[in-house]
Amino acid sequence: MQESGVKPANASVKDLGIKEGKAHWNTSPEELAQIAVNLGQAKFTNTRAIAIDTGEFTGRSPKDKFTVKDNLTKDTVWWNNFNIPFESDKFEKLHQKVLNHFNGKEFYVRDVYACADPRYRMNIRVITELSWSNLFAGNMFLRPSQDELLSFQPEWTILCAPSFKADPTIDGTRQHNFSIIDFTRKVILVGGSGYTGEIKKGVFSALNFILPEQKNVLSMHCSANIGEAGDTAIFFGLSGTGKTTLSADPNRKLIGDDEHGWTSDNVIFNFEGGCYAKVIDLSAEKEPDIFRAIKAGALLENVTFKNGSDEVDYTDGSKTENTRVSYPIEHIKNIAKPSFGKNPKNIFFLTCDAYGVLPPISKLTPGQAAFHFISGYTAKVAGTEAGITEPTTTFSACFGAPFMPLHPTRYAEMLSQKMQEANVDVWLVNTGWSGGPYGVGSRMSLKYTRALITAALNGELKNISFKKHDIFGVAMPTECPGVPTEILDPKNTWADKEAYDQKANNLAASFNKNFEKFAEFANQEILAGAPRVRENV
Repeated sequence: MQESGVKPANASVKDLGIKEGKAHWNTSPEELAQIAVNLGQAKFTNTRAIAIDTGEFTGRSPKDKFTVKDNLTKDTVWWNNFNIPFESDKFEKLHQKVLNHFNGKEFYVRDVYACADPRYRMNIRVITELSWSNLFAGNMFLRPSQDELLSFQPEWTILCAPSFKADPTIDGTRQHNFSIIDFTRKVILVGGSGYTGEIKKGVFSALNFILPEQKNVLSMHCSANIGEAGDTAIFFGLSGTGKTTLSADPNRKLIGDDEHGWTSDNVIFNFEGGCYAKVIDLSAEKEPDIFRAIKAGALLENVTFKNGSDEVDYTDGSKTENTRVSYPIEHIKNIAKPSFGKNPKNIFFLTCDAYGVLPPISKLTPGQAAFHFISGYTAKVAGTEAGITEPTTTFSACFGAPFMPLHPTRYAEMLSQKMQEANVDVWLVNTGWSGGPYGVGSRMSLKYTRALITAALNGELKNISFKKHDIFGVAMPTECPGVPTEILDPKNTWADKEAYDQKANNLAASFNKNFEKFAEFANQEILAGAPRVRENV
């Protein structure tokens, strides 16, 4: 049976657990894109990227993400709303049903690996029923050389079958779609959903268990870059806070935009070989690196086109606000090769505070850093429709709770230890609102945010004076090159100072309420990093 691309020596369809079918092994990005277009599943854009629709699901489905509970995981995984247990015997039966789903069909096999540091490399075989899902895997993970492919031996297997629908009454799922990790069998099943992010986040979730638990490596939901002096900077942040944008710095080389490890010998390494960026409202002016990366080989998801053309309309969020593009990291010019760095010197916690309370930048003590890391705060604007002005407070532990199998304090303790050993400076950066909350104030200028981060990276904030925030206790610089002094203390930007104090107090109370579920696991230094709610405000 004819198979395309580079096939590992002696590999066969039966090795995959599939009785028969036509497997396309490690097919080129160009061929995968053309197949999707020929089948009517994709359209070429004017830049020769392809655009696809992921179907029913245009984002992850956290309530349908499961972890097999067995002897390896029962006492180590923090079982909660994100880490939902799944029975091992039910997984075995569902695994076989998904394998049977591929029988007699044409499908695509991609051999890739995660972790740029070769000491922690994880070989992954991704089997997909759609060519564009396979293109995504090739974009997002690290790509073996031709010689490496010939001798490739997978450690983990991912099966991705969007058209396979589970029967919850028989299979043990919540509904027809599912993403399930089995750490013992080293298998990830994705079914019933075409959203490609399930593939990426499945591997991230696996590494978030394996690296801290078995390798003494801190896994992080962050971007990272490295300066000419060899200093590495790390950017934590939830979606929409600027993680991808702010790590793409023309004066620093990008290590990666989303997922990294931090080793005991202070190496920061990328898990991935690509970027998965939001493209809603994308423009060449606002984010030139991402805009230029959307070319042949890139995969756009759930976008629309300008009338009668093959030009993408990035302003249109009618399908979803979560429009995305995946592309190999080599599509970005200024990257670190290989994608890791040493000597971490600065960590930035990015938050989009829609209440206009937090300073544009502030320095954190080790206790405050651990508190804010465990909290993982941002605020999402409720919508863009007229009259909707109330933002939604969001806390996601370690800036990535849905992907963290261990208890958040495990990651926080590792981060605290590494921060102190490496003597890094930790900064809280508000990329959200200033001069009032959403609907009253205005979004923080990207120009000023970049200037503040550049000043921190260049050591220009070391010898200036700081003052403490009355409620949050963080240290606010009193001046910064290229930034108006009056915006550095957020209270100064509000016309109504009493309203500011009330809003800050309310946000502080939300932080402390959220932290109650972690308090019994936190030490005194972390607890001392909490904001102080003021009475009579």
